[in-house]
Parts: sequence; C-alpha cells; structure tokens
Amino acid sequence: MTDQQHRCQSAQEAVLERWPLPVERIELASEFGTTVVTACGPRDGEPLVLQHGGSTTSAVWFANAAGLGRTRRLYAVDRIGEAGFSRPGPRPLRTPADLVEWLDGVFDGLSLSAPDLLGHSYGGAIALSYALNRPQRVGRLVLLDPTQCFAGFRAGYLLHALPMLLRPTAARAQRFLGWETNGLELDPAWVELYGRAAEFPRGRFVVPHRPSPPQLANCQTPTLILLAAQSRAHDSRTVQTAAARLLPHAETALLPGVTHHGLPYQGAPQVNRLIEEFLARRRQ
Repeated sequence: MTDQQHRCQSAQEAVLERWPLPVERIELASEFGTTVVTACGPRDGEPLVLQHGGSTTSAVWFANAAGLGRTRRLYAVDRIGEAGFSRPGPRPLRTPADLVEWLDGVFDGLSLSAPDLLGHSYGGAIALSYALNRPQRVGRLVLLDPTQCFAGFRAGYLLHALPMLLRPTAARAQRFLGWETNGLELDPAWVELYGRAAEFPRGRFVVPHRPSPPQLANCQTPTLILLAAQSRAHDSRTVQTAAARLLPHAETALLPGVTHHGLPYQGAPQVNRLIEEFLARRRQ
C-alpha cells in the first residue's frame, strides 16, 4: 500500500468511526477486483444500495446513516479503481458496460434481487445507467444532484476543477471543495478525507453515456431527483426541467441553500425525510 492510499484509508476510517450505527464490512471478489461494502441498519430491513460521488468514498453517507438506517439495510459501496477500501483485480473497469456488469456482481454477492438504489453526483449517473440497463433489478431510484444525466457541467465548474484534475493534491482538492460549497463550514474530518481521496492512486473514471431522450422516456423505474439549488456543477433548474420532461416517472425537488458537493450531508434531515417518504411508497 502506498503512503497516499494509507493516508486516504486512515481518513476514511476516521469518518466511518463516527457513523451513528454499527457497521459491517463486506468483501466481494470478482474478476474486476475486491469490492468493499460498508453495511449497517437492521438485517431484515429493505435494502438500499448507496453509490457515492467521484472519489468521495462510501464514508460520504455519514450524515444519512442514522436516518436511513433506522428501518433500512444500507449497503454503501466503495467503487473499484477509486479512493476507498476496494481493490482492483486483473480486469480493469474500462467501459460503461463493465460498470453494469460489476454492479450485477455486487448485487449478486449481497443476494439482492431488486433493491432500491441511491446515487450522488457521478454515483447518480452510474445509478441511472444501471436502472436503464437493468430495470428488473432496481426497485426505486434516488438521484442526488446527478451529473451528466440531464445536462452538462458549467464551464466555470470545470475551469475551477482543472488544477485539481491536472495535478491532484489535498490542498487543491480542499480549495476546490471550499469554492463549490461557497465557503460554508464543513465537517473537518470529511474535508480531510476529500483531500486525501484526491491523492489516492486511481484509474480513469468510466463515465456512463448521457441517456438519450428515448432511453429516458422508456424508463419505468420510479425516480426521485433531489437537486442542490446552489450547485456550481450545473444549472440545477435546467436539470430539474429536463428531468421532469424526459423521465416519465420522476419526482423532483430543488433544495435551497445546498451545494453540489454539500449533498448529501448538507440539510441531511430534510434529505433523509424526502428519501424515506419516497421509498416508503414501495411498501404501500
């Protein structure tokens, strides 16, 4: 393990130690590598699989675990090839189809037939892609400020991210995080992890293709889309309008005072409540 990996995983452990529920670490082997899943909540609770944003690790759900894990069994996944505990194997994740196959294996390894699926940012793009490709394997879908699904990035966001992408360091990542979250006070342990995750040796991000209007029109999965009104990643109102027009079974809400990288932990009580209310309808 490199020094960068060790520092990142130590920072992730520090955040996970503060989760309000006892956690179990599950390791799932495949030809893509070893996927590590952090599980919590009642074992007989309805399953909810969590897909984090890019390089944020499964620990990003620290503010949501208590609320969502009261009645649900949560499975927070560290993606292979990114910061976190998962370890790459002989077959790299290279294409969007590989991501779908990898997630098939995760669901199979956890003995899940059609769980609900929650994704933030890049994790939202992966979650939507999976629901479109495997509609029979997803119960309900929740997307938190998903990127590259209904609209592109703002040019200013990409320009601010460029130094971090070209030469990633903890300091650059943390400055970028402070800019996008508009200088709001953030959890120090989380800020430390975000910086260390930027330095974690990783492979190339595999970005799902943006769905076409016909693909979205054919989606039958009930979907909740929660958008950050102060997101600097994209124009959230444009995303909301496009999602409502293109996705037939979508509900959308614009959350005031919340930024893209601040989801899901900014305003966690409201976020959790909206998610719980939406998912509860599956049981009615």
